[in-house]
Amino acid sequence: MSVLSDQSIFAAMKQDGAFAVGESVALDHPFSRPHRAWVKRLLADQVQTTKYRAVRSQIFNLLQVHDFAGIQRLLSDDQLRQQNRERAHRLLARLFDIEVETHQIRTKLREFSSTADAVVDYLRSKVLSPYAPHFEISNEIATTADPVDLLLVTFDDRYHKKVRFEAKRKLVLMNLAGAIDQRERETDIESRFAGFLRFLNDYVWSPELRIGEHRPAYLLSEHDPGDYRCTGVKVIEMAAANGLQLAPGQRLTFVKRRLFRPGAKDIPVYVSVRKKDPAAKVLKLLRKNEKNPAVAVDDELGLMAVLDGRAEVTRFVEHLTRAAVRSGVLMTLEDISDTLTGGRYAAGSTGSSSDTSMMKFFARLGDARVEFIIHTNQSYLDYHYRDGVSHDEYEVRRIFDSGVAEFLFPRDIYQLDMDDLRERLVARFRNRHE
Repeated sequence: MSVLSDQSIFAAMKQDGAFAVGESVALDHPFSRPHRAWVKRLLADQVQTTKYRAVRSQIFNLLQVHDFAGIQRLLSDDQLRQQNRERAHRLLARLFDIEVETHQIRTKLREFSSTADAVVDYLRSKVLSPYAPHFEISNEIATTADPVDLLLVTFDDRYHKKVRFEAKRKLVLMNLAGAIDQRERETDIESRFAGFLRFLNDYVWSPELRIGEHRPAYLLSEHDPGDYRCTGVKVIEMAAANGLQLAPGQRLTFVKRRLFRPGAKDIPVYVSVRKKDPAAKVLKLLRKNEKNPAVAVDDELGLMAVLDGRAEVTRFVEHLTRAAVRSGVLMTLEDISDTLTGGRYAAGSTGSSSDTSMMKFFARLGDARVEFIIHTNQSYLDYHYRDGVSHDEYEVRRIFDSGVAEFLFPRDIYQLDMDDLRERLVARFRNRHE
């Protein structure tokens, strides 16, 4: 279900809904002609009416007011606003299970604010980087971390429409950040990630290398001029790559490889281990149209491995399971898919390509559930460069096709056609690869 659909659980963000940010706000003119027309449209849809009343009730309860006239008083009375701010902080602390101490609450709210800003900054620096200036957060919102102040901005007609929208957007993102923070504290994700790294260092990687040591190399690859798929690849040492003149269709890709020892011989593997950061989790909740991270975020811990060929992939997976037994734990593999030697990937996520080649599974290791994505050198280069398959294109498709781009940057606020922007960005990434 798209985050922009009529059934979206983020109804308060929709610019064509009951909470759309308009050109102006008039709290002291409830019987004006535009307001009466708005009420008539709202009452024509019972579902939207119910959602509106629920959100309005939450706003009044947080601000400790009984009507919109009470909000008007808060806008003009700094002392009253401070009193209500302190009460609101205590309510939010209980909502997100934060220790009810003034310093702790404020620290957490600043963390949620930073995560909310990081969501926008991530998109500006990655997927939307060619158009980053269009999506820059207003100074007034970037420097505001208090939910009460942000909420009051949305009702303050002194602020421009874009600023009021960004205040509302930041509140929604902060709410998701708070839910994610609470979930991470409940599941103790930090200690589980540290435990997973210890397992890799103690039982998986070869003792030939020190902890954190790598063997640098390059992948010299040939690519089809049609769709830039990888047609051949070989590993070369760094010395051989220095001064190498590339022919048309050739690429050099740098990799830092570790070693694992399934028998008497070490085998190289390029590995990237990650703990999904809060901003990435917020984006996933939006793409899934979900507010509960326990339901939508099942890949908090992940490992991507790249090996020379299919035989090495098989040996690596066997080595992992045997290493787990040596550590005293039985590793079980769940939700396995494998298209490294053919077949079409069952693309379940928005934006995924059925032409993607990889092995993917979840490994349950004690109290940790880790997502493994395993490539050969050839499939890894397709993951980087191939038209329709590359990760850069996937990032564009899943942000736009899920509705998240329009959700965060609606056309009437940012004056950009998201359908046109999607095609421009896909074309740009393909041109860059070639």
